[in-house]
Amino acid sequence: MKREVLQKMLQWKNDPERKPLILKGARQVGKTWLMKEFGAAAYENSVYFNFDEDPALHSVFQANKNPVRILELLSLIAEQKILPEKTLIIFDEVQECPEALNSLKYFREKAPDYHIIAAGSLLGTLLAQPKSYPVGMVNVMHIYPMNFSEYLAAEDPALYDYYCSIRSGAQIEQIFHNRLTEACDRYFIIGGMPECVASWLKYKDPARVSTIQQELIELYEHDFSKHNGKVNSGRILMVFRSIVSQLAKSNEKFMYGAVREGGRARDFEEAIEWLVSAGMLNRVYNVAKIEHPLSAFEKLDQFKLFLFDTGLLKHLAGIENSAILLKSDYQFKGQLTENYVLQQLAGQFEVPLRYYAAQHSELDFLAQYAGGIIPIEVKAGSDKSAPSFKRYVAEQQPAHALRFSKREYRKDGLLTNLPLYLACRTRELLL
Repeated sequence: MKREVLQKMLQWKNDPERKPLILKGARQVGKTWLMKEFGAAAYENSVYFNFDEDPALHSVFQANKNPVRILELLSLIAEQKILPEKTLIIFDEVQECPEALNSLKYFREKAPDYHIIAAGSLLGTLLAQPKSYPVGMVNVMHIYPMNFSEYLAAEDPALYDYYCSIRSGAQIEQIFHNRLTEACDRYFIIGGMPECVASWLKYKDPARVSTIQQELIELYEHDFSKHNGKVNSGRILMVFRSIVSQLAKSNEKFMYGAVREGGRARDFEEAIEWLVSAGMLNRVYNVAKIEHPLSAFEKLDQFKLFLFDTGLLKHLAGIENSAILLKSDYQFKGQLTENYVLQQLAGQFEVPLRYYAAQHSELDFLAQYAGGIIPIEVKAGSDKSAPSFKRYVAEQQPAHALRFSKREYRKDGLLTNLPLYLACRTRELLL
Protein backbone atom coordinates (compact mmCIF):
# COMPACT_ATOMS: atom_id res chain seq x y z
CA MET A 1 0.00 0.00 0.00
CA LYS A 2 1.07 3.56 -0.65
CA ARG A 3 1.68 5.56 2.53
CA GLU A 4 2.52 9.23 2.08
CA VAL A 5 4.35 9.41 5.40
CA LEU A 6 7.17 7.29 3.92
CA GLN A 7 8.34 10.42 2.09
CA LYS A 8 8.53 12.29 5.40
CA MET A 9 10.48 9.40 6.89
CA LEU A 10 12.94 9.63 4.00
CA GLN A 11 13.38 13.33 4.71
CA TRP A 12 14.12 12.40 8.33
CA LYS A 13 16.77 9.91 7.17
CA ASN A 14 18.54 12.56 5.08
CA ASP A 15 18.36 15.31 7.71
CA PRO A 16 21.84 16.04 9.13
CA GLU A 17 20.19 17.12 12.41
CA ARG A 18 18.23 13.86 12.60
CA LYS A 19 17.38 12.48 16.05
CA PRO A 20 15.97 9.05 16.95
CA LEU A 21 12.44 8.94 15.53
CA ILE A 22 9.29 8.00 17.42
CA LEU A 23 6.14 7.13 15.49
CA LYS A 24 3.08 8.19 17.43
CA GLY A 25 -0.45 7.11 16.56
CA ALA A 26 -3.38 4.92 17.51
CA ARG A 27 -2.95 1.19 17.58
CA GLN A 28 -3.32 -0.69 14.27
CA VAL A 29 -2.78 2.33 12.02
CA GLY A 30 0.22 0.61 10.41
CA LYS A 31 3.25 1.76 12.40
CA THR A 32 5.00 -1.64 12.39
CA TRP A 33 4.43 -2.07 8.65
CA LEU A 34 5.76 1.44 8.00
CA MET A 35 8.96 0.84 9.97
CA LYS A 36 9.70 -2.45 8.22
CA GLU A 37 8.79 -1.10 4.78
CA PHE A 38 10.97 1.95 5.35
CA GLY A 39 13.88 -0.22 6.46
CA ALA A 40 13.59 -2.42 3.38
CA ALA A 41 13.25 0.52 0.97
CA ALA A 42 15.74 3.04 2.35
CA TYR A 43 18.54 1.04 4.02
CA GLU A 44 20.97 -1.72 3.16
CA ASN A 45 19.44 -3.73 6.00
CA SER A 46 17.40 -3.35 9.17
CA VAL A 47 17.18 -5.05 12.56
CA TYR A 48 13.84 -5.45 14.29
CA PHE A 49 13.33 -5.78 18.05
CA ASN A 50 9.91 -6.27 19.63
CA PHE A 51 9.85 -5.66 23.39
CA ASP A 52 6.46 -7.27 23.81
CA GLU A 53 7.29 -10.51 22.02
CA ASP A 54 10.77 -10.85 23.55
CA PRO A 55 10.84 -9.64 27.18
CA ALA A 56 14.44 -10.88 27.50
CA LEU A 57 15.47 -7.82 25.48
CA HIS A 58 14.68 -5.65 28.49
CA SER A 59 17.84 -6.80 30.30
CA VAL A 60 20.03 -5.27 27.58
CA PHE A 61 18.74 -1.80 28.45
CA GLN A 62 18.27 -2.33 32.17
CA ALA A 63 21.94 -3.23 32.61
CA ASN A 64 23.50 -0.76 30.15
CA LYS A 65 23.32 2.91 29.34
CA ASN A 66 26.30 3.06 26.98
CA PRO A 67 24.96 2.94 23.39
CA VAL A 68 28.15 1.29 22.13
CA ARG A 69 27.63 -1.64 24.50
CA ILE A 70 23.91 -1.78 23.69
CA LEU A 71 24.72 -1.93 19.96
CA GLU A 72 27.19 -4.75 20.52
CA LEU A 73 24.57 -6.80 22.33
CA LEU A 74 21.84 -6.01 19.78
CA SER A 75 24.17 -7.06 16.96
CA LEU A 76 24.68 -10.41 18.68
CA ILE A 77 20.94 -10.88 19.14
CA ALA A 78 20.18 -9.91 15.52
CA GLU A 79 23.13 -12.00 14.29
CA GLN A 80 24.34 -9.21 12.03
CA LYS A 81 26.56 -6.18 12.41
CA ILE A 82 24.71 -2.93 12.94
CA LEU A 83 26.35 -0.24 10.82
CA PRO A 84 25.96 3.52 11.25
CA GLU A 85 23.75 5.11 8.56
CA LYS A 86 23.38 1.78 6.71
CA THR A 87 21.32 -0.22 9.22
CA LEU A 88 17.92 0.89 10.45
CA ILE A 89 17.35 -0.10 14.09
CA ILE A 90 13.67 -0.69 14.82
CA PHE A 91 12.28 -0.75 18.37
CA ASP A 92 8.66 -1.97 18.37
CA GLU A 93 6.29 -2.00 21.36
CA VAL A 94 8.92 0.13 23.07
CA GLN A 95 6.43 1.19 25.75
CA GLU A 96 7.00 -2.24 27.34
CA CYS A 97 10.61 -1.25 28.14
CA PRO A 98 10.91 2.30 29.54
CA GLU A 99 14.70 1.88 29.70
CA ALA A 100 14.83 1.34 25.93
CA LEU A 101 12.69 4.44 25.38
CA ASN A 102 14.95 6.41 27.69
CA SER A 103 18.07 5.09 25.93
CA LEU A 104 17.19 7.12 22.85
CA LYS A 105 18.71 10.20 24.47
CA TYR A 106 22.04 8.40 24.86
CA PHE A 107 21.97 7.43 21.20
CA ARG A 108 21.28 11.06 20.33
CA GLU A 109 24.17 12.29 22.50
CA LYS A 110 26.82 9.60 21.97
CA ALA A 111 25.91 7.67 18.81
CA PRO A 112 24.07 10.08 16.48
CA ASP A 113 25.20 8.27 13.32
CA TYR A 114 23.00 5.28 14.12
CA HIS A 115 19.48 5.48 12.72
CA ILE A 116 16.81 4.43 15.21
CA ILE A 117 13.04 4.41 14.84
CA ALA A 118 10.64 3.41 17.62
CA ALA A 119 6.91 2.86 18.00
CA GLY A 120 4.47 1.16 20.32
CA SER A 121 0.86 0.65 21.29
CA LEU A 122 -0.59 3.67 23.08
CA LEU A 123 2.86 5.23 23.17
CA GLY A 124 1.21 8.63 23.00
CA THR A 125 -0.03 8.24 26.56
CA LEU A 126 3.59 7.92 27.70
CA LEU A 127 4.80 10.77 25.53
CA ALA A 128 2.18 12.98 27.16
CA GLN A 129 4.16 12.59 30.39
CA PRO A 130 7.43 14.57 29.98
CA LYS A 131 9.34 12.44 32.49
CA SER A 132 8.62 9.29 30.50
CA TYR A 133 10.74 10.05 27.47
CA PRO A 134 13.80 12.13 26.51
CA VAL A 135 12.40 15.59 25.82
CA GLY A 136 14.23 17.35 23.00
CA MET A 137 16.27 14.26 22.16
CA VAL A 138 13.86 12.66 19.67
CA ASN A 139 11.85 13.52 16.59
CA VAL A 140 8.16 12.64 16.78
CA MET A 141 6.06 11.84 13.72
CA HIS A 142 2.28 11.39 13.87
CA ILE A 143 0.86 8.38 12.03
CA TYR A 144 -2.80 8.48 11.04
CA PRO A 145 -5.11 5.98 9.35
CA MET A 146 -4.87 5.90 5.55
CA ASN A 147 -6.38 9.04 4.07
CA PHE A 148 -8.65 9.02 1.04
CA SER A 149 -5.76 9.54 -1.36
CA GLU A 150 -3.92 6.48 -0.02
CA TYR A 151 -7.12 4.44 -0.09
CA LEU A 152 -7.77 5.43 -3.70
CA ALA A 153 -4.22 4.52 -4.73
CA ALA A 154 -4.82 1.01 -3.38
CA GLU A 155 -8.36 0.56 -4.73
CA ASP A 156 -8.16 2.13 -8.20
CA PRO A 157 -4.62 3.04 -9.41
CA ALA A 158 -5.86 4.42 -12.75
CA LEU A 159 -8.37 6.75 -11.08
CA TYR A 160 -5.67 7.68 -8.57
CA ASP A 161 -3.40 8.80 -11.42
CA TYR A 162 -6.15 11.16 -12.61
CA TYR A 163 -6.72 12.30 -9.03
CA CYS A 164 -3.04 13.24 -8.68
CA SER A 165 -3.24 15.26 -11.92
CA ILE A 166 -5.83 17.66 -10.45
CA ARG A 167 -4.27 21.09 -9.97
CA SER A 168 -5.45 24.22 -8.17
CA GLY A 169 -8.48 25.67 -9.94
CA ALA A 170 -8.70 22.80 -12.42
CA GLN A 171 -11.87 21.74 -14.18
CA ILE A 172 -12.82 18.19 -13.16
CA GLU A 173 -14.79 16.36 -15.82
CA GLN A 174 -18.19 15.16 -14.62
CA ILE A 175 -17.43 11.49 -15.22
CA PHE A 176 -14.37 11.67 -12.97
CA HIS A 177 -16.17 13.79 -10.38
CA ASN A 178 -18.85 11.10 -10.13
CA ARG A 179 -16.33 8.25 -9.89
CA LEU A 180 -14.30 10.03 -7.21
CA THR A 181 -17.46 10.86 -5.24
CA GLU A 182 -18.49 7.20 -5.34
CA ALA A 183 -15.02 6.15 -4.17
CA CYS A 184 -15.28 8.66 -1.33
CA ASP A 185 -18.63 7.16 -0.29
CA ARG A 186 -16.95 3.75 -0.09
CA TYR A 187 -14.18 5.25 2.02
CA PHE A 188 -16.84 6.48 4.49
CA ILE A 189 -17.80 2.81 4.93
CA ILE A 190 -14.37 1.20 4.95
CA GLY A 191 -12.34 3.96 6.58
CA GLY A 192 -8.57 4.17 6.68
CA MET A 193 -7.56 1.33 8.97
CA PRO A 194 -5.02 -0.67 6.89
CA GLU A 195 -6.51 -4.05 7.84
CA CYS A 196 -9.97 -2.93 6.68
CA VAL A 197 -8.62 -1.55 3.41
CA ALA A 198 -6.60 -4.72 2.75
CA SER A 199 -9.67 -6.89 3.39
CA TRP A 200 -11.81 -4.80 1.04
CA LEU A 201 -9.22 -4.99 -1.73
CA LYS A 202 -8.92 -8.76 -1.39
CA TYR A 203 -12.52 -9.84 -0.87
CA LYS A 204 -14.75 -6.85 -1.74
CA ASP A 205 -16.95 -8.07 1.13
CA PRO A 206 -18.38 -5.29 3.34
CA ALA A 207 -19.42 -7.85 5.96
CA ARG A 208 -15.77 -8.82 6.45
CA VAL A 209 -14.83 -5.17 6.83
CA SER A 210 -17.57 -4.69 9.43
CA THR A 211 -16.30 -7.71 11.38
CA ILE A 212 -12.76 -6.30 11.41
CA GLN A 213 -14.05 -2.91 12.58
CA GLN A 214 -15.90 -4.58 15.46
CA GLU A 215 -12.79 -6.54 16.39
CA LEU A 216 -10.71 -3.35 16.37
CA ILE A 217 -13.18 -1.58 18.64
CA GLU A 218 -13.12 -4.53 21.05
CA LEU A 219 -9.31 -4.49 20.95
CA TYR A 220 -9.23 -0.80 21.83
CA GLU A 221 -11.69 -1.27 24.66
CA HIS A 222 -9.51 -4.08 26.01
CA ASP A 223 -6.51 -1.72 25.85
CA PHE A 224 -8.30 0.76 28.09
CA SER A 225 -7.90 -1.57 31.05
CA LYS A 226 -4.53 -2.99 30.02
CA HIS A 227 -2.61 0.23 29.43
CA ASN A 228 -4.55 2.85 31.36
CA GLY A 229 -1.94 3.45 34.08
CA LYS A 230 -3.45 5.59 36.83
CA VAL A 231 -6.49 6.66 34.81
CA ASN A 232 -9.80 5.00 35.63
CA SER A 233 -10.43 2.53 32.78
CA GLY A 234 -14.19 2.55 33.31
CA ARG A 235 -14.31 6.28 32.70
CA ILE A 236 -12.16 5.95 29.57
CA LEU A 237 -14.65 3.40 28.26
CA MET A 238 -17.62 5.61 29.12
CA VAL A 239 -16.16 8.58 27.24
CA PHE A 240 -15.26 6.43 24.24
CA ARG A 241 -18.74 4.93 24.03
CA SER A 242 -20.37 8.36 24.32
CA ILE A 243 -18.76 9.82 21.17
CA VAL A 244 -21.64 8.98 18.83
CA SER A 245 -24.27 10.49 21.12
CA GLN A 246 -22.05 13.52 21.81
CA LEU A 247 -21.72 14.27 18.11
CA ALA A 248 -25.41 13.59 17.51
CA LYS A 249 -26.39 16.55 19.73
CA SER A 250 -27.45 19.72 17.96
CA ASN A 251 -24.32 21.68 18.91
CA GLU A 252 -21.91 18.70 19.13
CA LYS A 253 -20.05 20.32 22.06
CA PHE A 254 -18.82 17.70 24.50
CA MET A 255 -21.00 17.53 27.61
CA TYR A 256 -19.77 15.67 30.67
CA GLY A 257 -23.34 15.17 31.80
CA ALA A 258 -24.05 13.23 28.60
CA VAL A 259 -21.47 10.62 29.62
CA ARG A 260 -23.05 10.09 33.00
CA GLU A 261 -25.86 11.98 34.67
CA GLY A 262 -24.33 14.59 36.93
CA GLY A 263 -20.89 14.05 35.39
CA ARG A 264 -18.39 16.88 35.75
CA ALA A 265 -15.05 17.82 34.22
CA ARG A 266 -13.07 16.47 37.16
CA ASP A 267 -14.69 13.06 36.65
CA PHE A 268 -13.73 12.61 33.01
CA GLU A 269 -11.00 15.08 31.99
CA GLU A 270 -8.21 12.57 32.66
CA ALA A 271 -10.03 9.93 30.60
CA ILE A 272 -10.38 12.41 27.72
CA GLU A 273 -6.69 13.35 27.91
CA TRP A 274 -5.79 9.65 27.82
CA LEU A 275 -7.91 9.00 24.71
CA VAL A 276 -6.56 12.08 22.91
CA SER A 277 -2.95 11.21 23.80
CA ALA A 278 -3.51 7.63 22.63
CA GLY A 279 -4.60 8.96 19.24
CA MET A 280 -8.12 7.57 19.62
CA LEU A 281 -9.92 10.91 19.65
CA ASN A 282 -9.33 14.22 17.91
CA ARG A 283 -10.20 17.24 20.04
CA VAL A 284 -11.18 20.60 18.52
CA TYR A 285 -11.45 23.62 20.82
CA ASN A 286 -13.87 26.51 20.49
CA VAL A 287 -12.36 29.99 20.27
CA ALA A 288 -13.71 33.23 21.69
CA LYS A 289 -12.44 35.26 18.71
CA ILE A 290 -11.57 34.42 15.12
CA GLU A 291 -8.18 36.08 15.24
CA HIS A 292 -4.54 35.11 14.77
CA PRO A 293 -3.14 33.26 16.70
CA LEU A 294 -6.10 31.01 17.40
CA SER A 295 -4.46 29.42 20.45
CA ALA A 296 -4.68 32.74 22.30
CA PHE A 297 -8.46 32.63 22.20
CA GLU A 298 -9.16 28.99 23.05
CA LYS A 299 -12.01 28.18 25.39
CA LEU A 300 -10.45 25.20 27.13
CA ASP A 301 -13.78 24.16 28.64
CA GLN A 302 -15.55 24.02 25.26
CA PHE A 303 -14.53 21.44 22.69
CA LYS A 304 -15.75 18.74 20.34
CA LEU A 305 -14.40 15.21 20.21
CA PHE A 306 -14.21 13.22 16.98
CA LEU A 307 -13.11 9.63 16.36
CA PHE A 308 -9.75 9.14 14.66
CA ASP A 309 -11.20 6.98 11.85
CA THR A 310 -14.43 7.65 9.99
CA GLY A 311 -15.05 4.00 9.10
CA LEU A 312 -14.95 3.07 12.79
CA LEU A 313 -17.30 5.95 13.64
CA LYS A 314 -19.72 4.78 10.94
CA HIS A 315 -19.61 1.28 12.47
CA LEU A 316 -20.10 2.58 16.02
CA ALA A 317 -23.05 4.69 14.90
CA GLY A 318 -24.68 1.65 13.26
CA ILE A 319 -25.20 3.39 9.92
CA GLU A 320 -26.18 0.99 7.16
CA ASN A 321 -24.05 0.94 4.03
CA SER A 322 -27.13 1.48 1.86
CA ALA A 323 -27.81 4.78 3.62
CA ILE A 324 -24.41 6.14 2.58
CA LEU A 325 -24.51 4.73 -0.94
CA LEU A 326 -28.13 5.30 -1.88
CA LYS A 327 -29.75 7.96 0.28
CA SER A 328 -29.34 11.68 -0.17
CA ASP A 329 -29.97 12.18 3.54
CA TYR A 330 -29.71 10.01 6.63
CA GLN A 331 -29.30 10.40 10.38
CA PHE A 332 -25.77 11.37 11.48
CA LYS A 333 -24.72 12.25 7.91
CA GLY A 334 -23.46 15.71 8.83
CA GLN A 335 -21.47 14.50 11.83
CA LEU A 336 -19.90 11.65 9.87
CA THR A 337 -18.88 14.08 7.14
CA GLU A 338 -17.32 16.50 9.63
CA ASN A 339 -15.39 13.61 11.16
CA TYR A 340 -14.16 12.66 7.67
CA VAL A 341 -13.00 16.19 6.81
CA LEU A 342 -11.19 16.58 10.13
CA GLN A 343 -9.49 13.21 9.59
CA GLN A 344 -8.33 14.24 6.10
CA LEU A 345 -7.06 17.63 7.33
CA ALA A 346 -5.02 16.03 10.16
CA GLY A 347 -1.39 17.03 9.87
CA GLN A 348 -1.86 19.40 6.93
CA PHE A 349 -1.62 22.57 9.04
CA GLU A 350 1.04 23.27 11.66
CA VAL A 351 -1.59 24.59 14.10
CA PRO A 352 -4.47 22.27 15.11
CA LEU A 353 -7.90 23.21 13.81
CA ARG A 354 -10.42 25.04 16.01
CA TYR A 355 -14.08 25.92 15.62
CA TYR A 356 -16.21 28.94 16.47
CA ALA A 357 -19.57 28.83 18.17
CA ALA A 358 -21.32 31.84 19.66
CA GLN A 359 -24.91 33.00 19.84
CA HIS A 360 -26.51 32.74 16.38
CA SER A 361 -23.16 32.05 14.72
CA GLU A 362 -21.05 28.94 14.14
CA LEU A 363 -18.16 27.98 11.86
CA ASP A 364 -17.41 24.27 11.55
CA PHE A 365 -13.61 24.59 11.55
CA LEU A 366 -10.94 27.27 11.50
CA ALA A 367 -7.45 26.74 10.09
CA GLN A 368 -4.51 29.04 10.74
CA TYR A 369 -2.51 29.51 7.56
CA ALA A 370 -0.04 32.05 6.11
CA GLY A 371 -0.70 34.60 8.83
CA GLY A 372 -4.46 34.45 8.39
CA ILE A 373 -7.50 32.37 9.30
CA ILE A 374 -9.31 30.08 6.87
CA PRO A 375 -13.00 29.54 7.71
CA ILE A 376 -14.17 26.04 6.79
CA GLU A 377 -17.75 24.91 6.20
CA VAL A 378 -18.63 21.22 5.84
CA LYS A 379 -21.76 20.20 3.96
CA ALA A 380 -22.72 16.55 3.77
CA GLY A 381 -24.47 16.94 0.41
CA SER A 382 -24.70 19.64 -2.24
CA ASP A 383 -26.71 22.11 -0.14
CA LYS A 384 -25.10 25.57 -0.10
CA SER A 385 -26.99 27.20 2.78
CA ALA A 386 -24.60 28.33 5.51
CA PRO A 387 -25.59 31.79 6.78
CA SER A 388 -22.89 32.16 9.46
CA PHE A 389 -20.17 31.09 7.07
CA LYS A 390 -21.36 33.36 4.26
CA ARG A 391 -21.73 36.30 6.63
CA TYR A 392 -18.19 35.87 7.97
CA VAL A 393 -16.72 35.64 4.47
CA ALA A 394 -18.61 38.72 3.30
CA GLU A 395 -17.63 40.80 6.34
CA GLN A 396 -14.02 39.67 6.87
CA GLN A 397 -12.94 39.01 3.27
CA PRO A 398 -10.44 36.24 4.18
CA ALA A 399 -7.76 35.28 1.66
CA HIS A 400 -9.18 31.75 1.62
CA ALA A 401 -12.61 30.40 2.53
CA LEU A 402 -13.38 26.72 2.03
CA ARG A 403 -16.59 24.77 1.70
CA PHE A 404 -16.37 20.97 1.53
CA SER A 405 -19.36 19.33 -0.12
CA LYS A 406 -20.39 16.93 -2.89
CA ARG A 407 -20.52 19.80 -5.36
CA GLU A 408 -17.89 20.24 -8.08
CA TYR A 409 -14.53 21.91 -7.53
CA ARG A 410 -15.06 25.59 -8.23
CA LYS A 411 -14.22 29.06 -6.96
CA ASP A 412 -17.01 31.59 -6.43
CA GLY A 413 -15.48 34.91 -5.52
CA LEU A 414 -13.77 34.53 -2.14
CA LEU A 415 -15.23 31.07 -1.63
CA THR A 416 -13.71 27.84 -2.91
CA ASN A 417 -15.87 24.73 -2.99
CA LEU A 418 -13.75 21.61 -2.62
CA PRO A 419 -15.36 18.23 -3.27
CA LEU A 420 -15.11 15.99 -0.24
CA TYR A 421 -12.68 13.72 -2.06
CA LEU A 422 -10.12 16.56 -2.26
CA ALA A 423 -10.02 17.22 1.49
CA CYS A 424 -6.72 15.39 1.96
CA ARG A 425 -5.14 17.64 -0.70
CA THR A 426 -6.39 20.94 0.80
CA ARG A 427 -3.03 22.45 1.75
CA GLU A 428 -1.51 21.51 -1.62
CA LEU A 429 -4.38 23.14 -3.55
CA LEU A 430 -4.11 26.35 -1.54
CA LEU A 431 -0.59 27.01 -2.84
